[in-house]
Amino acid sequence: MNNSSLAVTLVQTSLIWEQPVENRSQLAAKLAPLQGRTDLVVLPEMFTTGFSMRAAELGEPMDGPTVAWMQEQATQLDAALTGSFICIENGLFYNRLVWVQPDGVVHFYNKRHLFSLAAEHQTFTPGTERLTVEWKGWRICPLVCYDLRFPVWSRNHPDQPYDLLLYIANWPQTRSLHWRSLLQARAIENQAFVAGVNIVGTDGNQLVYGGDSAIIDFSGQHLCQISHCEGVFTTELSLEKLPTYRQQLPFLKDGDTFRLI
Repeated sequence: MNNSSLAVTLVQTSLIWEQPVENRSQLAAKLAPLQGRTDLVVLPEMFTTGFSMRAAELGEPMDGPTVAWMQEQATQLDAALTGSFICIENGLFYNRLVWVQPDGVVHFYNKRHLFSLAAEHQTFTPGTERLTVEWKGWRICPLVCYDLRFPVWSRNHPDQPYDLLLYIANWPQTRSLHWRSLLQARAIENQAFVAGVNIVGTDGNQLVYGGDSAIIDFSGQHLCQISHCEGVFTTELSLEKLPTYRQQLPFLKDGDTFRLI
């Protein structure tokens, strides 16, 4: 891997409903072969529980077992690791994406757009700030599931630019066309790589998930597509052609100027 490359691993898996210990255990077994072979591991949304609203029973603080497990995995793999879990902080619940690096650095992002169709907004508190992290020479913006439907929040803005946009999700199969289409749209309109990680199987609410995890390049071309199967898939991305592509097609500079309040 050269200085402009980034090996990204998508973990498309089924989740054991509301069983954090079992989910961490099964994921540890899936990740073990990746040691020294990847730069970034992307886990699904709420990877310890599935998309559960039982936050009072399942919520953990930042110094709880899930973040500790993520730190342990990042160290063992010598790679960054990201995914979300049910976090409790100051008496509030968050669907919190945590970004953990092997050097001990931890960042987090609270899901901004809460899925009202499942009453997520009645349990969780929305985030207010987007996160961009720098890793291995890449600028990366990680977001969560329903955020995908809101292009303004996902926008590649000059004040907070990124090269890679991540979405982690529990996105039901009934709306898989939307998932696939919007991932590709976000890549094209933002002239950035996009990676989306979804789950497979059936959850405790009897919703079926078909996966469709993918990595798409800045021109909208698929580099990786995963359908109805569990697996750990690594794709090497390169920044080499991205600046030239943006110079040749300078669409980003012509975007409307506005700010979210």
